[in-house]
Amino acid sequence: MTTDTITDFADFGFAEPLARALVTKGYTVPTPIQAQGIPPVMAGHDLLGIAQTGTGKTAAFALPILNKLAENPRARFKLATRVLVLAPTRELVSQIAASFQAYGRNMRLTVCTVFGGVPIPRQERTIAPGVDIVVATPGRLLDLINRGSLDLARVETLVLDEADQMMDLGFIHDLRRIVGMLPHARQTLFFSATMPKAIEELASRYLKNPVQVAVKPSATTAERVDQAVIQVGQGEKAALLQLVLASETVDRALVFTRTKHGADRVVRQLSIAGMRAEAIHGNKSQPQRERALAAFRAGAIRILVATDIAARGLDIPGVSHVINYELPNVPEQYVHRIGRTARAGREGMAIAFVAPDERGLLRDIERTTRQKINQIALPLNFRAAVDEAKERERNAPPAPREPVREQRREQRRGNGGGGGGGGGGGSYGARNSATPGTARVRPQGARPFEGGRPAQDGRPQNNRPQSARPQNSRPQEGRPAQGQGRPQGGERRQFRGSRP
Repeated sequence: MTTDTITDFADFGFAEPLARALVTKGYTVPTPIQAQGIPPVMAGHDLLGIAQTGTGKTAAFALPILNKLAENPRARFKLATRVLVLAPTRELVSQIAASFQAYGRNMRLTVCTVFGGVPIPRQERTIAPGVDIVVATPGRLLDLINRGSLDLARVETLVLDEADQMMDLGFIHDLRRIVGMLPHARQTLFFSATMPKAIEELASRYLKNPVQVAVKPSATTAERVDQAVIQVGQGEKAALLQLVLASETVDRALVFTRTKHGADRVVRQLSIAGMRAEAIHGNKSQPQRERALAAFRAGAIRILVATDIAARGLDIPGVSHVINYELPNVPEQYVHRIGRTARAGREGMAIAFVAPDERGLLRDIERTTRQKINQIALPLNFRAAVDEAKERERNAPPAPREPVREQRREQRRGNGGGGGGGGGGGSYGARNSATPGTARVRPQGARPFEGGRPAQDGRPQNNRPQSARPQNSRPQEGRPAQGQGRPQGGERRQFRGSRP
């Protein structure tokens, strides 16, 4: 069978239960990645696929895998799986698993999702009797392996999806550990939207004589997306966003920011302007993220503000506009962001707000995509809109602060990093932050209220220099240090972060 002859899904010769499911879903003509990628996978070859999201990539690996399972049924073994699919984010894991379940609806197969943000015992109970397919983020998968709850010795097929994003998020060490636990005799399918040198080296290490399929050159932008740039001051972006979103042509908009706090700030500014929006990012719990995505998909809200966690892999139908409120630091990420619109044959619009300090990022994007993005003028009523937006913010009540207890609860759920929950138990946070592996550290010697809040007797508190404090004399856990009595006279016991 040659790929030139594949013009209909019936030509693949899928097993009857799988073919029946595709008829039910109305699949007739395969996409280029499916037409070129499915035959070699069905023939047992390793595959290196270069394709952006929205090209039908999930079906390109899910369908031949399901066909193999249908034609070679085997008993399940405890704590084991036959197929392992790795993806960088929780949302993408859920989406891939849903595709497997939809295509395999007429087959008696079990599919398990594994990611952080949900109780790990629930996932352990699902895996315990053995499952056919595990779709996972790397961090939580390793958590299960370390607990002895999953054995990879019987994996027959490995899929690495969105490999370039997994590299960007710092998953490389996790990937090496996981692949080292797999049988050498396996089929490996490797998918990436871009092919930088690091990804080429990774593919050469994990794939054996792979068939390479590239449906588009690396880092090209979606063909049906109409792109535009608006030059605007950083402090005037909120007003511009409100003007753009008020346009009748905007049906459903996805707004991208660089940071989690930036996303929340944009949602609040839109709310003050009377526009309902939701945010998804790593500080949101898994249920919060799922509810926001469900409301956006259903049209209950028409504005979703997101960090780059949503730029990869998510299939959100009906997005008419993608707005880059802030340009990404990595040029390739721009391609993935605007790929959220113009899906399934529809047209789409991508608008980038570019402040003076972002012009270098714009040049990097244009060099990477090999095209000049058209610049358009600010709206005629822009200056009045800026004044109105600033006036609304001045009169708005202060933003409510999230309680520290709730912030810590979210961190314990493993959502600290803004990404896909791969860490499980909080290990993913640093991995998916803007600067992987970093954390906010209070300078040594700094104390809350230092030098500013008076004590009860009117004297300033904590004014003694750090160097003047005796070594090893600070009480721990609210008790006097060893060999010392309780403070006498005017001495005050120092508690970190306590009020006088």
